[in-house]
Amino acid sequence: MIPVVLGILLALVGLGLLADAWLPEKINVYHRERRRSAREERHPGGEASIGLGTLCIAAAILGRDGWSYSTVAVIAGTLLLLAGAWLNRRYFRDRIVNRGALRRGERPDDRSYEKDAPPPGRPRIR
Repeated sequence: MIPVVLGILLALVGLGLLADAWLPEKINVYHRERRRSAREERHPGGEASIGLGTLCIAAAILGRDGWSYSTVAVIAGTLLLLAGAWLNRRYFRDRIVNRGALRRGERPDDRSYEKDAPPPGRPRIR
């Protein structure tokens, strides 16, 4: 029963990736980008390839040992996953390498309320 549930969950993830690749992005026209550099865009074909690869792996899991094409499905799924990762390599690199606040030299333990407080030892002017 566990392989069936795992295969169904994996198939739902694959279908979600395919839907995300094929559905158009909703762009807010009035939204102003606040980043220093532009965000790297996903490659829709690469995302669809990752979704199809995930569906192939899910089919192999659902087919168990009785399905004759499970080896072919695993090989095709692996190739599709690798192709999708290659097409989205710049997006993945941007997600992994771009560290945000750590890159700007800010300490993670700084709190905004501490920045607004007066320095110790000086009276507050009213």
